[in-house]
Amino acid sequence: MKVLLVGSGAREHAIGWKLQQSPKPTDLIVAPGNAGMRTLGETVDIAASDVDGMVALAKERRVELVVVGPEDPLARGLVDRLSAEGIPAFGPTQTAAQIESSKAFSKDLMLRHGIPTADARTFSNRTDARNYIESMGERPVVVKADGLAAGKGVFMCDTREEALAAIEQMMGEAAIFGKSGGTVVIEERLSGREVSAMAFTDGLTVAPLPFSCDYKRVRDGDDGPNTGGMGAYSPPPWLDETHEVFINERITEAAVTAMREEGTPYRGALYPGCMVTAEGPKTIEFNCRLGDPEAQVLLPRLKSDFLEICLAVVNGRLSEAEIEWSTDAAVGVVMASGGYPGDYSTGYPIAGLDTLEEDVLVFHAGTKVEDEGRVVTNGGRVLTVVASGASLAEARAKAYRNVQRIHFTQAQYRRDIAAPSENARVE
Repeated sequence: MKVLLVGSGAREHAIGWKLQQSPKPTDLIVAPGNAGMRTLGETVDIAASDVDGMVALAKERRVELVVVGPEDPLARGLVDRLSAEGIPAFGPTQTAAQIESSKAFSKDLMLRHGIPTADARTFSNRTDARNYIESMGERPVVVKADGLAAGKGVFMCDTREEALAAIEQMMGEAAIFGKSGGTVVIEERLSGREVSAMAFTDGLTVAPLPFSCDYKRVRDGDDGPNTGGMGAYSPPPWLDETHEVFINERITEAAVTAMREEGTPYRGALYPGCMVTAEGPKTIEFNCRLGDPEAQVLLPRLKSDFLEICLAVVNGRLSEAEIEWSTDAAVGVVMASGGYPGDYSTGYPIAGLDTLEEDVLVFHAGTKVEDEGRVVTNGGRVLTVVASGASLAEARAKAYRNVQRIHFTQAQYRRDIAAPSENARVE
């Protein structure tokens, strides 16, 4: 079967790695891919955001299935364009992808359908947004860019001054997120522990993935600015079954039902980011794809054929799919370029990739191959090192043992991914 995989990150590397494990012979094309994905199939240098280029490639190569990894091409309508050409694609339509591409759309959907979430207001006028913050006194708030911002458009503000500064950065002259920050959502700041709750859905059937946790801040102890994600682990031992059932039913399934009832059926991977508060789980946000770096620790736990799952979603027969998960734990540690998520340098050779333990996985993100065949850094997040084990502690120890075998200039990574304190159960 000829499959086109869209994307170039570690998430897409993990997706491609899992697709190639299918017993169905798979001819995989990856666009644009990275250095690590060369072994999975042919890589084609077309940007993931180039919708015209992707459609042309799929038509030219007579692709039978397109799997879209990142959110940007989904928000640009790639699935709609492929569908118009009769090419099946795993991922939501442009309208359905608004559940991530517009924080205002997502928040309104949750409020209309009683999906648990934080109280919020949406503003497209800077003065109105500033006045609202002034009226809230010193209450901590979260200021979010309405549109896509590569996972960096959320400001956790402890003081009024911090919230006003966030408004200026997004809606003022700096406009750090461009049009994505022209509208902002200001919401109450929830307190609790975060958990990622993903599911496959064909718009009717919802098949939840195991729960996982990621680390958004760049430094240990959740210090520093937000990033695209510095590591993840699964499963979270602190999350009890009652909360799991509540999230699956009242948040994930409720969102799929809401989208269907409003005439925008959602198909693909749906990812609610949740906070387990003292009042119970609440939705922080929805994402219209698998998480990164969560996919890197979840897909190694999948025992079933991922290609068949994708086809079942596309063909509306997810209820017939057999989906089985390993009971092993998995831990992933992201190795990033020094300076990320700010300014950083690239082009540094990566050493030690051939020295890892046999069952340890490395999913590439910001990498490329030089003319002489050397793999070098080519982005902010460079690699995700993933290890599995019978326990979270075993998987964590193995992951860090192998992180220490990989070297490149100015490498940085968090040292507290899946730390023992994560085992404390929420009461």
